[in-house]
Amino acid sequence: MAIVVQKFGGTSVATAAMREHVVSKVRGVKAKGHEVVVVVSAMGRLGEPYATDTLLTLVNQAGVSSARDRDLVMACGELISVAVMASALRKAGLNPLPLSGWQAGIMTDNSFGDARITAVDPTFVLSLLKQGIVPVVAGFQGASSEGNITTLGRGGSDTTAAALGVALGAVNVEIYTDVEGIMTADPRLVPEAKVLSFLDYGEVFQMASQGSKVIHPRAVELAMQRNIPLVVKSTCGDAPGTTIANAVLYENKRGRPVTAVAHILKVARVSIATPSDDGALELDIFSRLAGAGVSVDLINVSPEVKRFIIPEEDVEKARAALETLPLAPDFRCGCAKVSVIGTGMRGVPGVMSRVVAALREAQVRILQSSDSHLTISVLIDQGDVESATKALHRHFGLNTE
Repeated sequence: MAIVVQKFGGTSVATAAMREHVVSKVRGVKAKGHEVVVVVSAMGRLGEPYATDTLLTLVNQAGVSSARDRDLVMACGELISVAVMASALRKAGLNPLPLSGWQAGIMTDNSFGDARITAVDPTFVLSLLKQGIVPVVAGFQGASSEGNITTLGRGGSDTTAAALGVALGAVNVEIYTDVEGIMTADPRLVPEAKVLSFLDYGEVFQMASQGSKVIHPRAVELAMQRNIPLVVKSTCGDAPGTTIANAVLYENKRGRPVTAVAHILKVARVSIATPSDDGALELDIFSRLAGAGVSVDLINVSPEVKRFIIPEEDVEKARAALETLPLAPDFRCGCAKVSVIGTGMRGVPGVMSRVVAALREAQVRILQSSDSHLTISVLIDQGDVESATKALHRHFGLNTE
């Protein structure tokens, strides 16, 4: 039994017209003789009545609420969505059954609002598929072993789809969105950005981690563990989209080291001058930030100074966490992180010098940098993001992908 998991985001199920496109995609896979599991997000976006953020405002307006309370409310959006989508599929002559995340066997820990999937029991979903039923599963949610309803954090429906794909041994997992695939850069910044036909898991994981919002990095990580191909494509069109799979399945014929440019806005650089090379003080700094729930990135450590970046929204939390130390942290807001990503740069000398040259030509000042086998990241002023992204995209030949 060949199984395909299809995930549809909030805009893909928000209106009757869009749900007709979903029906068409499901029918297309069924016509090939495959069984289909559909995973859906909540309908629409903030301001629309059944969107997750809209529902969350209800509990926030009511007063003090716990993380457990908020998860109960946030899970409702997807439950509404599966019922509506199942109705559309039934009207089209298919045999759907709407399921919550926990009915579909998604088990998580108790980290409300950002739960991790601990196990997937595919028994019930497999039994439905054997009967020719189309399970329509609520993404973004599961349940803990204690019976608590939990949500998986932003992009959690991607994670649900990938986890089900792995548990079911799916042929692939299709991620439907409002773009035709994963692009070489954000087209709002670079109109010449192209759709990439194939990406390695590692490249996509880095792109998602460095700011590209097409697919969640947890979903990529899960699929990579079992070599389940992911396909990102448009709900409304028939373009083949972007296939994400193991690099051994294809040859990198692009002939260049960089595959894409990604960016993250609204970050702050923290600089802390340290009086001595004191490992205990260094440990205290990062332990306090971790305890305050502040995520640090782009870390540069030397005996004289520690530098790293944090989300701008966490500046006050970080300031409070560090205020009792005998230090004077400097917070520079209004920064952005821009990254070039590609498996082709592994072992290739001179990529960093090309990044510096492209940014210098564009008159963009580098505040800080870091690199790995697949990624080179630079910290710049946020006002320079468009210039930097365009310059790097052009310099590495991505305009002609």
